[in-house]
Amino acid sequence: MVKASLYFHIPFCTKKCPYCHFYVVPNRASYHSILTEGLRLEWEKQLPLLQGHTIVSVYFGGGTPSLFAPVGIDQILQMIRRSGLVLAPECEITIEANPEESSVSFFETLTSLGINRLSLGVQSLDDRSLQTLERTHSAKKAKEAIQNAEKGGFQNMSIDLMYDLPDQTEASWQYTLDQLTELPFQHLSLYNLTIEPHTAFEKRKDRLILPPPQLSLQMLQSGIEALEKLGLKRYEISAFAKPGCQSQHNLGYWKARPFLGFGPSACSFWDQKRFRNTSHLQKYTEKLKKGESPIEFEEKLPYPQNIKEQFAIRLRLLEGAPSDPSFPKEMEDTIEKLIGQNLLRRVGSCLQLTEKGLLFHDTIATEII
Repeated sequence: MVKASLYFHIPFCTKKCPYCHFYVVPNRASYHSILTEGLRLEWEKQLPLLQGHTIVSVYFGGGTPSLFAPVGIDQILQMIRRSGLVLAPECEITIEANPEESSVSFFETLTSLGINRLSLGVQSLDDRSLQTLERTHSAKKAKEAIQNAEKGGFQNMSIDLMYDLPDQTEASWQYTLDQLTELPFQHLSLYNLTIEPHTAFEKRKDRLILPPPQLSLQMLQSGIEALEKLGLKRYEISAFAKPGCQSQHNLGYWKARPFLGFGPSACSFWDQKRFRNTSHLQKYTEKLKKGESPIEFEEKLPYPQNIKEQFAIRLRLLEGAPSDPSFPKEMEDTIEKLIGQNLLRRVGSCLQLTEKGLLFHDTIATEII
């Protein structure tokens, strides 16, 4: 059977962060019922596509999907289990949460639903940086949430950290890194702040004082060094994990595993075609109630654009991407040029980013595509 993944976009948030470019709505009970109905209808509409597939990962993203727990999340999981689909015995079920929801009993409730992986939006362990990001939790609350999640039964936990923040110094970044040694997590996603269009930070970018490139590089290098000392191996440009704790869901994105996304703004990749739902909760559900598709964008890249894009995405993995003798000549020429610039290297039958290339993946991807 073909492996596949499921993604559910739960758009509820108590507050939108100034760097966030995802589709979110206020956390209101009336919106919960609208989403519940929409997800049920979309699930019924898409279920035939999933026949003959084994589900290897389920991911609840957002927004803050834990705001939809336990009732809404349980309904979705029950819907999946009643469908007759085959779930892999080791199926990874992840939910994103914020440190504000930090009681042991809350995490016990999540694990009792069958959720076996947690992703916590920590972002920083320096209160000044958290205030800059306008997060509503403190560093103390974040550490408490991580410890309580372990007590609540999570043995596979990921946290997010950000660097390149406005007014961030090397000392403040090191302060965050130093506190990681006492925390029981198994995976970490490390991101530099990107000023995305249509965000609050983008509107006031001229007033933001961001670290210069050299300091940014130093923070990245010190982050990598600190995580490796903790036994977390870098396996993707932004992802570090202890043995056996790589994100199976995200590996699917990088390796072009088919997945279906449910909910407003959710993206899918299926039958070599990608598509995205409307980014409007009410329109999403109303279209489904009328028997219409909520999809607002779709495309299927022709050859050779499709293999160029998939190759560029897979290069994010440190193990690299397989070299294929069927690559078109212009693609091979580009690869040879990138090897000559010490951005790519051949290792056996794979092509990998070099140490230098890891810093310039976006440029490399643009060259390839």
